[in-house]
Amino acid sequence: MVMNFNLQENNLRRDSLNFPMKDRLIKINRVSKVTKGGRILKFQAIVVVGDNHGTVGFGIGKSKEIPIAIEKAKRKGERNAISVPVTKSFSIPHRLDSYFKASKIIIKPSIKGSGVIAGGSIRAILEIVGIQNVIAKQLGSNNLINNAYATIHALKNLKIKRKQRKIKTHKI
Repeated sequence: MVMNFNLQENNLRRDSLNFPMKDRLIKINRVSKVTKGGRILKFQAIVVVGDNHGTVGFGIGKSKEIPIAIEKAKRKGERNAISVPVTKSFSIPHRLDSYFKASKIIIKPSIKGSGVIAGGSIRAILEIVGIQNVIAKQLGSNNLINNAYATIHALKNLKIKRKQRKIKTHKI
């Protein structure tokens, strides 16, 4: 089912809502737990899921086998998916600042043709949303998971600025 929206007033690009979800593996961590009987080895998969048209989700899956951990992370990402407004120039409407624990990120819109200037998990998330022209900077912690959570938190708080008409009142 394809639905068309006329969002000219918001300068948004939303042609249809049903796009296949794509996923991108950010990192696989090997985690070991030391017990009395020895070490227990597990894997942690960090995955970003999106449709390149304004939807993104982030998930972390853990298992004893890598493919199962990746599948769990994909399911969690699809469950936690959010919708993000993307402008016609494939950018964001305004500047974003976000914190998560010790991580701080700044995301700013940029001109068409500049590309995604970002690093780490921020770049993966912005690309899978469908944002193509943006500048991002991560400050504080370099932890991939915390930076990913800060990016998702920033995109959740992204608002559409509507033009407000100023009504002048005259005293008679």
